Amino acid sequence: MSAPSPTAEPSFRSRIGCDARSGYYAAPHRYRLHLSPSCPHCLQIAVTHSLLDLDNALPVTLLPAVPDSPDGGHTALRPLYEASSHQHPGPAVAPVLSDSWTGTIVSTHTPGILRDMARRFGGDGPDLVPPGAEEEIEAVARLCEQGITEAAQRAGRAGAVAAERDAALATLLGALDALEARLAARDHLLGAELTLADVQMWVTLVQLDTVHRHHLDVAAVQRITDHPFLWAYARRLAARPAFGPHLDLDGTARRHHAHCRGQEAAGSAVQIVDWAAFTRRRTPEAG
Repeated sequence: MSAPSPTAEPSFRSRIGCDARSGYYAAPHRYRLHLSPSCPHCLQIAVTHSLLDLDNALPVTLLPAVPDSPDGGHTALRPLYEASSHQHPGPAVAPVLSDSWTGTIVSTHTPGILRDMARRFGGDGPDLVPPGAEEEIEAVARLCEQGITEAAQRAGRAGAVAAERDAALATLLGALDALEARLAARDHLLGAELTLADVQMWVTLVQLDTVHRHHLDVAAVQRITDHPFLWAYARRLAARPAFGPHLDLDGTARRHHAHCRGQEAAGSAVQIVDWAAFTRRRTPEAG
């Protein structure tokens, strides 16, 4: 299976405030995002950035799909990490929200970056965190992490006993069944309008099909596929300009193989969505 994301325990968690007294406050061109779209955390941020039309206010530097440092980080990010934390002991990983005024890192914490983008930068896109929806969005994030991603990893883990794999698969299918029932009656997870919950869920489904599926058997993948409303929803979002074009399928595959600890199973041959139909070529740009 893939190694846990190095952003699971982020080192930097500062937030963007609403005025100058906060220290970090929203200002055009003050901040920069450093993203590798082959990373699911970065993909969430890239999609949100496009939805909010923040190209002018918040520039993005794209990083290579596979980290190029021996410790699993990005060499290009090392100066930012060193400026922010003297002799920083860990890898210089993405995503990063940096402050060009100080040359330091504001945050590497994906949930905080997502919410600050939605609330502080005043883009022209949809209200991704509408009033009263915070708890529901957080519940979807937990479902993505625990009910889908972690369950899929356990279900495909090499060496796990059959009972453990079956229990994990049951958890995964239970989560997908609940989503299927919800999406049978609405266009998006929280109702008629797109929210941050949909961004998080879409990236999770992409990872389920492009990464975690490779460690499952055919029968398991067929049961996962048997959720027509859910996968129609994934395709519908992928067709939007803010979603599908950010996919880096080759980079995702290379990143997966660089960190994979498991064995490929027969389910790898059963593709659920033709994600390539929604992509365009994207290349890293200089910092």
